[in-house]
Amino acid sequence: MNEPEVINVIVYTFLAFILMALVLILFFYFSRKKIIKQEIEKKNLEINYQKDLLHSVIITQENERMRIAQDLHDDISSKLNIVALNSQMLVGTELSDKEYNDVTSNIINLTSKALENSRRIAHDLLPPVLEKFGLDAAISELGVEFNSSKAVTVYYENNIQFDTIEESKHLHIFRILQELMNNSLRHGKAKNISVVFNVEEDKNVCVYSDNGFGFDMSNATNQKGLGMKNIQSRVDLINATISINSALNKGFKAKIIF
Repeated sequence: MNEPEVINVIVYTFLAFILMALVLILFFYFSRKKIIKQEIEKKNLEINYQKDLLHSVIITQENERMRIAQDLHDDISSKLNIVALNSQMLVGTELSDKEYNDVTSNIINLTSKALENSRRIAHDLLPPVLEKFGLDAAISELGVEFNSSKAVTVYYENNIQFDTIEESKHLHIFRILQELMNNSLRHGKAKNISVVFNVEEDKNVCVYSDNGFGFDMSNATNQKGLGMKNIQSRVDLINATISINSALNKGFKAKIIF
């Protein structure tokens, strides 16, 4: 092989290496660009998901505040206004014995109702039994309350010891079960509800089920209602996971691992 041919071989080999290098560079560039794009899309989905959860929490809180404000205005404020008017009658006017007895009886009756309603509102905000006796007693009482309606039968079984260190999470667990029971009764028209706590593979597990109407899992709207969003937001707050299984006329089942 003469010298010009050797030079040509070297040049073509060099150009081939350069071309291969360019191809590799372009490959890694576009691959990296694609990965970055996918990561950005994933982050955007996570951000949108968090926004939806936050939105549902805010709406739930506002609805709860409106309900409490309505209760305070309609049940307590109005009754106390009448009590004030009746009290003025006792002081500012001369009343017969019968009128005096009627007014005082009305004051006592309205005051008792206002006190009862204020206790109910306080109970809705933070169940006293949860604060005093813990989550197990609170769930048990919740089941008794639903059983007292005679519309549904609640079976509750607890085989774990709730950690007192994690008491801050207990209110969320209680609210999750409260929301699930309300959904089972109002929307699912369930006649039986089961709540069972067990330990599985060193994890605390709550299995919730009912025999209600259930819903179509393939319909995304069914899984994105305000109640379900509120449940999911509380599940996320306590770093738990929830899996749901349901079908039309097949009841509802949820497994919460925390």
